[in-house]
Amino acid sequence: MGKTTASNPATSSWTGMVSVDDTELAVTNTGGTGRPVIYLNGSYGVQKHWQHVIAELGSDYRHITFDERARGKSRRSADYSFAACLRDIDAVVEATGAQRPLIVGWSYGALLAAHYADQNPDRILGVVCVDGAMPYGLTGAEGREQIRKLFRRMRFLMPVARPLGLAARMSADQHADINIEANELHAALAPVLERITVPMRYVLATGANLGGSTEVMEAVRASLNPVLVSNSNLKISEQVASNHSHILRKDFHAVADAVRETAAVRAGR
Repeated sequence: MGKTTASNPATSSWTGMVSVDDTELAVTNTGGTGRPVIYLNGSYGVQKHWQHVIAELGSDYRHITFDERARGKSRRSADYSFAACLRDIDAVVEATGAQRPLIVGWSYGALLAAHYADQNPDRILGVVCVDGAMPYGLTGAEGREQIRKLFRRMRFLMPVARPLGLAARMSADQHADINIEANELHAALAPVLERITVPMRYVLATGANLGGSTEVMEAVRASLNPVLVSNSNLKISEQVASNHSHILRKDFHAVADAVRETAAVRAGR
């Protein structure tokens, strides 16, 4: 399980390092006997972004947060791919002893949650996607170059952005690689969403993403409509007033309500 001191990793409260591949992940487990919830951060986000949601849900749930590779207090790695991030979820599930957890993901974390649900439907209770996991992405040679130029322009700001959870301990090109892969996976996401067999609830923001336009984000959210029609397991729990960047801080009540709603769907089956 890596470096933890918990006598019972499932029910004890602990914070420690969990080993996976060539790295270690900083993990926090609140412990207790409530339904486990695993929170997946945005591309460069950290555990603290979930503090308001966790406080709102309280001790009825067991809250498990972690920093992805080279984010927050986790160590660097030679592999920052999407597949590596999926392996990290497995490592955290094993280390915490989480049985049938709810998976809650924001932005990039929602994309991870959707793929994890597709690959592990019998291991999880359901998914809550917070303004993410929508089948729309920037692809092709022109799109890739646009993303690389953006991160190269931002490279001098990254040391300032890291403490805010807006950048990782990576090069500009590594940041771009993650973003390019995420865009390609989003563009190909519709068949994945159509296969989802567990309850999946969406909390959608309004307005623009950081560095994007309102019009683009409206198109991204609209791309969800056809899969909502084709798969009844997917539903919008709420669309809130805050934008993509502020949703966890300003509309944490809606995210918590979606967690309760998803848990209730499974309890009623």
